[in-house]
Amino acid sequence: MPGTAASLLVEWARAAEERSFSSVGVVDRIVYECHDPMTTLAAAAEATERIGLVTMVVIGPLRNNAVLAKEAASIDAVSGGRLTLGLAVGARTEDYTALGISTKGRGDRLTEQLLDLRLFWERDEVAYLTRGPRLLVGGASDVSFLRMARYADGYVHGGGPPRTFVRAADTAGTAWSELDRIGSPQLWAQGYFALGDAETIARGRAYMRDYYAFTGPFAERIAEGMLATPQAVAQFVRGYAEAGCDELVLFPAVAELDQIELLASALAEV
Repeated sequence: MPGTAASLLVEWARAAEERSFSSVGVVDRIVYECHDPMTTLAAAAEATERIGLVTMVVIGPLRNNAVLAKEAASIDAVSGGRLTLGLAVGARTEDYTALGISTKGRGDRLTEQLLDLRLFWERDEVAYLTRGPRLLVGGASDVSFLRMARYADGYVHGGGPPRTFVRAADTAGTAWSELDRIGSPQLWAQGYFALGDAETIARGRAYMRDYYAFTGPFAERIAEGMLATPQAVAQFVRGYAEAGCDELVLFPAVAELDQIELLASALAEV
């Protein structure tokens, strides 16, 4: 979020681990006031011992394949195997434009990237570090689900009420079966929350409108969907659990450390 101090990122990771959360997640933007996701997770890895580290998601086609592979392998190694690397093509064109990269064919580039990552992690000069983190793939198209099933370990859902996750989870499972993969895909999802007084909630919704402004009028619906009460958080988490979600990452919409404690309290009875 704009204005977030780097020190808060480390404090947040430590506080989340102390309160027994299972993972901390980051998102990825180029043309936005925010910290780099891979650097952030490297700092979080150093500051913690147990908690999982996940990208929800990194925009894969914006990054050099070999550099991303080495970064991910390094974070996975220094964290003791705690990294989960979620990748997708991203919904915004501004980030591609800023780097002089065409959006045309970005899906194909992501598919090639997933294969390159796997091959890179098998190289002798990297394999001594790690065999690579768990890979997740996001996206809503049929091709995205097939890409996930062929090259990744699971699917990452972009958000929304639990009913939207149900449809995506079913599609992911079908794609997994069609490619004769053993077992079932890991299913991850995300949501946004801001807990506290009316002013805090208003700031959270303002951030959501700004971050999703590229969707036009739909940004207002996204802002209204932000979880703003303990009851809403509990209902949201129960819904995703019942839908078969393996890991649910809840992102704060205000950059304040007390949101960790408020979230923990909201989840206490779930």
